[in-house]
Amino acid sequence: MPISITFKSIRAAIRSHALYRQPRPMGIFFKTGPGQYGEGDCGLGVSGGVLRKIARNFKGVADKTVEALLRSKIHDERQLGLILLTDQMPKADKKRQKQIAALYLKNRAGVNNWDLVDVSCYKILGPAFGLKILPQLKRWARDPHATLWEKRIAIVTTLYFIRQKNPAQTLTLAKILIREKHDLLQKATGWMLREVGNYCGREVLEKFLKKHYQAIGRTCLRYAIEKFPEGLRQKYLKGKI
Repeated sequence: MPISITFKSIRAAIRSHALYRQPRPMGIFFKTGPGQYGEGDCGLGVSGGVLRKIARNFKGVADKTVEALLRSKIHDERQLGLILLTDQMPKADKKRQKQIAALYLKNRAGVNNWDLVDVSCYKILGPAFGLKILPQLKRWARDPHATLWEKRIAIVTTLYFIRQKNPAQTLTLAKILIREKHDLLQKATGWMLREVGNYCGREVLEKFLKKHYQAIGRTCLRYAIEKFPEGLRQKYLKGKI
């Protein structure tokens, strides 16, 4: 089937579930107003759950079609493209996983909101490259010219290693990113630290927190200690650790 028709078929499937006839700014939830991190991003109001159901009807779609989705100006289309890629990963051999990851990296400019990052990066970059991806993640984390989304991809990708009970990659990136001021990086770093506690033990997380307490932003800290017993959580918040 020609790529253009396949793309049109996918677009039609998305629009059949759209809340809006025309793409519109996605409102407060995604901060798409002037000067905000998602400025100008527009969507059709299709939920992630519905997009996952749509994706089941387009298994095996050509990479060029997925790339067209990732380059779309419509948020829902980019999200579906990412879902199509992540759905392929579990059954793909190593060669195919690396092809998927290369496609993802080539088109990462379209992975430009927190939900798009969080639905994709650790499911693609971790399985495809393993620990070999770590130097690239460090470069993004340290680079003052890296985008907000590249930095968020860097820390959230380490969720793949956390779930293998390997917290070292997250802690390495967190040392760099705990000083970042942007709210979305504070939240993402705190979230990953919390997951270190969940998967690798609270003692691992506390060792990191006690060592780097003075550098950790307030938002990051709140996210990291969210699952702590209330008394211990208050000690951290009041600086009485």
